[in-house]
Amino acid sequence: MAKAASPKNGPSRKATAVSIESHAADVKKVADSAPAAPATSPASPASPPSGGPEAHGAIPVLTPGAHNPYLPYVATVREVIKETHNIMTFRVTLDDEEVWNSFHFEPGQVGQLSLFGAGEATFVINSPPTRMDYLQFSVMRAGEVTAALHGLRAGDKVGVRAPLGNHFPYNDMKGKDIVLIGGGIGMAPIRTLLYYLLDNRKDYGTITLLYGARSPQDMAYSYELPDWLSREDLDCVLTIDREAEGWEHRVGLIPNVLLEMNPSPKNAVAVCCGPPIMIKFTMEALAKLNFAPEQVITTLERRMKCGIGICGRCNIGEKYVCVDGPVFTSAELKALPNEL
Repeated sequence: MAKAASPKNGPSRKATAVSIESHAADVKKVADSAPAAPATSPASPASPPSGGPEAHGAIPVLTPGAHNPYLPYVATVREVIKETHNIMTFRVTLDDEEVWNSFHFEPGQVGQLSLFGAGEATFVINSPPTRMDYLQFSVMRAGEVTAALHGLRAGDKVGVRAPLGNHFPYNDMKGKDIVLIGGGIGMAPIRTLLYYLLDNRKDYGTITLLYGARSPQDMAYSYELPDWLSREDLDCVLTIDREAEGWEHRVGLIPNVLLEMNPSPKNAVAVCCGPPIMIKFTMEALAKLNFAPEQVITTLERRMKCGIGICGRCNIGEKYVCVDGPVFTSAELKALPNEL
């Protein structure tokens, strides 16, 4: 495992930390001084527009003592891990001890990471709720916000709005064989479910993991792979797109390797996360293996913004990815308009 980078002690870092805390305090003052919200439940408005966020219970109503869902918790970066050339992992804890001690989430839920002056973006919490030493987020550099997050060091402050969205239906998976399929950064949501299943191993049947990337250098969590490969209670298969010197595992695209593995759909559930093109062809492969749409689960983490069903950026038909997702079965996706 890569060592955590040393904190930066420059004035700009300190200013950022102070700014985010003072900003949070200012927002809290505004929320506390706001008029009391009506007692009407947001889940049951008199005449909700069809398909609007009101129909999903998404519009928050601030009640005395309730946390403002727009206000991030201030958190401290405890460790930074360089996964690949463009993926960094951050392990954070919430600064408010009372909130941290009572914080709970489900595997598959997401959070908004924010950096004052840079912005906010959605990432899955890829540490499991069974291991609460920290919250882990893996960030692929893809734009201005993620580039700014990649500049974080241990000791820096960030904002965290979490948990958001739904989660993997792990209770419905009990007693079934589980096939986990992760491609590239899509291994992040798979990781949280994998560790949850392993930490509750007696509740599930066989667990198979197929993890693929373009090359060995593009595989995140490389420091965990030896353990996954050696476990007797996990069937782990690794693959890369093309041959590479020293590579001793499978070579081939994930859908093709999955077909070669030929997992049985009998009393099984398949969970697939990764780039959209990989998900598309992997779902087709699962259909060839006779997995029914109800047996296939994936995530739609992209397109989120507010995280609570207000801005409408993530709506697909009558569904809001941030409220109704990010976890969907293939059957649920087939019922949506062709907007993906």
